[in-house]
Amino acid sequence: MKALITLFCAGLLTACGAQVATTAATGAAIKKQEIEAGKQTKDMVDKKIGEAAQAMQKRDEQQSEAAK
Repeated sequence: MKALITLFCAGLLTACGAQVATTAATGAAIKKQEIEAGKQTKDMVDKKIGEAAQAMQKRDEQQSEAAK
């Protein structure tokens, strides 16, 4: 009887460990997606900042040429 209870408890612990591993893997996959989305957002923002800086520089050049 004790062997049966021990075997049953071991089975429960193994199942619990598998669930924890699955949950951790799922959490890691979600974090990876979040990181990729963050990188894409950063790249897009960097591009827009660069475009805005170029537009400002071009406008400054046009204003300085008009002032001459």
